[in-house]
Amino acid sequence: MTASEVAAIVFGLVAAVSGWFILHGSQARASGAALLVGGLGILAGTALLGLDLNDAAPFAFRAAACLIVPAALVVYPRTDWKDPLSFVLIVTVLGAGAVSVLWAAAVEPMSYVIVSAVLLHIWWAYERGSDDERRALTWSSLAWIGAGLAVGFAGFLISSARGTDTIVLPFTVCVLAIGPPAMVVGALRPDLVDVRGLVTRTVVAATVLTTYVACAVGVTSGIEQLRGRPLESPPTIVICAVLAFGVRPLQMLLRGVVDQLLFGDRPDPLRAATRVVDRIGDDPVLALQAIREALVLPYASLRADGRTLATSGTEVTHTRTLPLQLGGDDVGEVVVGLRAGDISLAPGDEQVLRIVAPLLAQTLRAQALAAELKDSRGAAISAIEDERRRLRRDLHDGLGPTLTGVAFATDAARNQLQSDPARADALLERLRGDTTSAIAEVRRLVEGLRPPALDELGLVGALRQQTSALHTDGGSSLRVTISAPDRLPDMSAAVEVTAYRVIVEALTNVARHATATAAHVKLGVDGGALRLSVQDDGRGAGAWRPGVGMSSMRERVEQVGGTLTAAPCEEGGRVVAVIPLSPAAS
Repeated sequence: MTASEVAAIVFGLVAAVSGWFILHGSQARASGAALLVGGLGILAGTALLGLDLNDAAPFAFRAAACLIVPAALVVYPRTDWKDPLSFVLIVTVLGAGAVSVLWAAAVEPMSYVIVSAVLLHIWWAYERGSDDERRALTWSSLAWIGAGLAVGFAGFLISSARGTDTIVLPFTVCVLAIGPPAMVVGALRPDLVDVRGLVTRTVVAATVLTTYVACAVGVTSGIEQLRGRPLESPPTIVICAVLAFGVRPLQMLLRGVVDQLLFGDRPDPLRAATRVVDRIGDDPVLALQAIREALVLPYASLRADGRTLATSGTEVTHTRTLPLQLGGDDVGEVVVGLRAGDISLAPGDEQVLRIVAPLLAQTLRAQALAAELKDSRGAAISAIEDERRRLRRDLHDGLGPTLTGVAFATDAARNQLQSDPARADALLERLRGDTTSAIAEVRRLVEGLRPPALDELGLVGALRQQTSALHTDGGSSLRVTISAPDRLPDMSAAVEVTAYRVIVEALTNVARHATATAAHVKLGVDGGALRLSVQDDGRGAGAWRPGVGMSSMRERVEQVGGTLTAAPCEEGGRVVAVIPLSPAAS
């Protein structure tokens, strides 16, 4: 089996498989069917050669290569018989292909007609097609035209090297085999990679290579003409090596020209970073908008914990993600959409993002803190509403009926005062009991809001009054000593009530649960915070299991921005709370 037959089998298999995928997976069914039949035709021609049917094999090859495969190209990605120019181009390709099949001598001139008609079809379909159709055409054109240029360049090198032409045909067939898979990608997954970026790089690479070869051939030919004889290998190698130094600058220049033609001017990284830094604030949307405008990006978003927190622009298929760190913690990530034609983020753009990443991380942290503050305010409002609801229920269900009974008893006593003094006296006695109950209820409610002793005696005096009557479970008095400065600083009502409630609850727990005979309360001011501790002399308490009282103390302290620790120690048990004198707003 010759190299040409192997190449034909490879192309036939690739074309047939690609046609099958297009036929079953996209709307370009006509093109897929033609490509499938064309691949099978080439395989059939190869089989005929293997059977020594040399008269039938060329017919099968011409039918596949000159008629069926070009037909697949001219109806890709959509067949439009109603458009006059499309109809003419399809008929032209079919007619030229039929002539090539029936008349072998017309293959070469008809090939020019077929190629010209296919190229005109690509241009016309691209002008009239949708975005998806344009991407499909770009994939197909990039592969087929790129393969054609590669074949032409290889043929030039082979002829220049005076090599044999026997490898040209197998090489051509194998290179052209990239066309059908590109059609599959264009029809099924056009967004796999931004194909415009591939076009840009291919154009730049082809132009640089062509320029380099032209310069090398021109220089060496000019020197040979001046010398009158061919150059030896060493001078030729030196000339090519010197010209190679211009490849990279030419590539950068052409990339800039192509970028400017396709996408406009690209931003200078340093200026872009300066503009972004000046405009980034606490609003993540404005920060993303500043990044997009500075770097000319179609899309940007901030994400944290799998959630999108803010977006700017229109989301695109191809993106680049950079993590955002603050200190050593990952606080989120910034996702930017690539510009049309870009396969990856430009190094300058990535450098700008890395410069502004700490600011974006601070923006995310600020937003997280704002959310926490909002939740805290919501919790505070909910707690206030719960307290109001409790007061309303206590007043309605407890004090309200008692006062209503007092009113009714007063009316009844007045009615019985003249006719039945004894009955009136009994009613007045009952009235006094109800009034006493109402007063006790009012005191209970007032005590629940704010102990009156705090206003009358101050924090230390109220604590001494409350703790003077504490007894242990055994019935013995709990000796409580209180150490405090002669004068405590002015405290808000929230801080004062919190300190009072925590100390009273801690001492109550000591009396109920600890095997203690004494407790020491210490109050002091440390910096801008009130520091309080309750130490008892209990023994053998073991590990503490947090209960309702412990949870209540902790919640009270945390609501005003403080901290609480409670645990057994060598001397007994200790509860320590640190409460800011200016509590956090909630």
